[in-house]
Amino acid sequence: MSAQANAAPVIIKRKKVVGGGGHHGGAWKVAYADFVTAMMAFFMLMWLLNATTEQQRKGIADYFSPTIPINRVSGGGNGAFGGDSIFSEEALPQTGTGGTNKRISSENKSRGDTGTGTEDEKTAELLAIEEALMGRGGESQVMENALRHVITRITDEGLVIELFELDGAPLFVEDSNTPTQLLRDLIEIVAATSRAITNNISIGAHVAANPVVWARSPVWEKSATRGDIVRMLLEGARVPPQRIQRVIGHADREPVMENRMALRNNRVEVILLRE
Repeated sequence: MSAQANAAPVIIKRKKVVGGGGHHGGAWKVAYADFVTAMMAFFMLMWLLNATTEQQRKGIADYFSPTIPINRVSGGGNGAFGGDSIFSEEALPQTGTGGTNKRISSENKSRGDTGTGTEDEKTAELLAIEEALMGRGGESQVMENALRHVITRITDEGLVIELFELDGAPLFVEDSNTPTQLLRDLIEIVAATSRAITNNISIGAHVAANPVVWARSPVWEKSATRGDIVRMLLEGARVPPQRIQRVIGHADREPVMENRMALRNNRVEVILLRE
């Protein structure tokens, strides 16, 4: 009896097991998969931007807007802003809205739309010429580099093809009216494209303002002479002389940059007039 009283009691400990204890679910897997997918898409985008040309990027952008037969505004470009400049005087003509910061016009007016919602046959013809001109940049690297100096817009007057200077790439030899090889190449491109139609042509030349005050400023003579040189280059590129209706020297009166002395103000406009 005393032996049983001195025996140690037997204690049975039962552990309650809760199913799924410490499990946080599978939401983190979904979040991680989304992150990996986004990173893969990002690196594919970076690779595409580096591996494609300007024209190929424009084609990719146009693919995602199939309802527009002619896409005038492309999201492609080499810059951080999708090919657009942060300066309105450079961005507006490139995006088809026409004009500059001093001569801004709405997109439908710059295209020459009548307001009826449909473009007439002449406007459609000019649009086709514009697309053919800008699309030639994909033919070679040299041509693509040359077309960096070209912007186009359609106005009530016609298709305006603007050729302009960039830093280190002038249209005329410095302090002279001698055309550079760049201008000759650009005129050849414009002439070859314009031969597809019979529209008359207008030529306008603009120059940058002089950095100092001259007793007799040469800007009028310089712009008029440069316009006439462009006329002769077009005729030398087999454009019939009778198609050229006028040559205008605008001097420095219509700058496209706020800085009137900027090289970007040195430009030539070849306008394929509406018939």
